[in-house]
Amino acid sequence: MLRYVILGGGTAAAHCIEGIRSVDPDGDIALVGAEPYPFYGRPLISYLLEGKTTREKLLAYRPADFEKKLGVRALRGIRAVSIDAKEHTALLSDGQRLPYDRLCLAVGSSPFVPPTDGLDAVKDKTGFTTLDDALALRAMLGEGRDKRVLIVGAGLIGLKCAEGIHALAASIDVVDLAPRILSTVLPEEPAALVQKHLERAGLRFHLGQSVLRFEGGTAHLSGGETLAFDVLVMAVGVRANTALAQTAGCDVSRGIIVDSACRTSVPDIYAAGDCTVTLDPDTGKPRTLALWPCASVQGETAGCNMAGRETQTGNLIPMNATGFMGLHMISAGSYDGEPLRTHTGDMLKLLYVKDDRLAGFILLGNIDRAGIYTSLVRERTPLSSIDFELIRETPQLMAFSATERAQKLGGVSL
Repeated sequence: MLRYVILGGGTAAAHCIEGIRSVDPDGDIALVGAEPYPFYGRPLISYLLEGKTTREKLLAYRPADFEKKLGVRALRGIRAVSIDAKEHTALLSDGQRLPYDRLCLAVGSSPFVPPTDGLDAVKDKTGFTTLDDALALRAMLGEGRDKRVLIVGAGLIGLKCAEGIHALAASIDVVDLAPRILSTVLPEEPAALVQKHLERAGLRFHLGQSVLRFEGGTAHLSGGETLAFDVLVMAVGVRANTALAQTAGCDVSRGIIVDSACRTSVPDIYAAGDCTVTLDPDTGKPRTLALWPCASVQGETAGCNMAGRETQTGNLIPMNATGFMGLHMISAGSYDGEPLRTHTGDMLKLLYVKDDRLAGFILLGNIDRAGIYTSLVRERTPLSSIDFELIRETPQLMAFSATERAQKLGGVSL
C-alpha cells in the first residue's frame, strides 16, 4: 500500500486527494496543513466580509466528511519543516518524521511585504489572503463604520478586499506603485474602466506611488502626499513558497518547476498550485499561474500521477473570472496579438488574434458564453477552421462544425 503525503491545505491539496482516490482507493493519505481549518474557498473571504456568505458556508468548500470519507489523516495546525528526499521523509514542526512513497507540495504562496520604515509600529494591520486575515480585518473595523482604511496594492487581492469592506469603512484609499490598477491582469483601457467604476463607488486611488514610511496612522507617499488611516491592509502581492522544495533539492525559479505531469526534478515529489511555475506553450519559458482553476487542474493531475495513472495538465492558460461591485470581468490567455475591440456603454470586449488563433480576450460587463472564447484559447483552435466572424460579436456554437459542437456539448447534437 502506497503512502502519500500532501503538504498544504488549499485547492490544489483538495484536488490532489481526489486525484489519488480516483486511481487508488486504499493508499494511506496524510495531509499536513498549517491552518487549523478544513478546506475552504479562499477567493470567497471578501464575500464573508461583504455578508454574501457565512463562515459556516465558507468552511463547507468540501463536505464535512470529506477527509473521513476519503480516508485522509489530516494533521492541521502543523507545518512541514524540511524534506529528506533520500530517506523519503518529511520533518514536521511538532518533531515527527512522516514517511512517504509519493509526496505533493501544495504549499501555495505567501504575501510579499516590502520593508517600509515604521511598518512594524502600525498597530492595526493585516494581509488579505487567509480566513484569519479576513477575521482579523473584520475585528479591526469594528461596528461603527468609522475607520479609514489604507490598502497598499491595487491588484486582485487589494481590490477584492476593498469590495469586501466597502460598506464597513468610512473611507478606502488604495496605493500602488504601478500607473494603473490590476496592472498584472489588465492593459490600460479596461483597467481605466474598472477604476472609474470603483471611484464612482467611493474608492480613492493613488497610483504610480509607493509608501516611503509610516508614522503612526499616517502614510507618507513617494509623490509627496500624506494619507491618514486607522487600518492598514498590505496587499502588494504574493511569492511562491519554495523553501521546502529547496530542502528536498527540487529545481526552483520564481516557483517550483514542474512538468505537465506536475513532477518536480526530484523523483517521487510532485507540486501543484500557487507554489509552482509551468512552461508557457508559446515561449517555452517558465511562468507563474497563481490562479484557482490552474491549482485545481494541477492538484488533480499530481494526484493521478502519484497513484500511477499517467495524466497531463493540458494547456494551462492564465484566466481570471471575477467582479468588482457589480462589474463582472473575465480575461484569459495573452494579450499578444491584434486587438479586436467592441465597446458599448459599460461593456468592453477585446479579442486578441495572432497567427490564426485567438490568443486571449477580455470581457467587461457582459460575460455571457465566455466559455466559448476560453475554449478557443485553450485548444488553440485555428480561426480559419470556424466561422470566427459569427462569434466576434456573440459567441455561439453554430460557428463550429457539427462534430465540434457535439464534442463541446458532451455528445449532444444541435
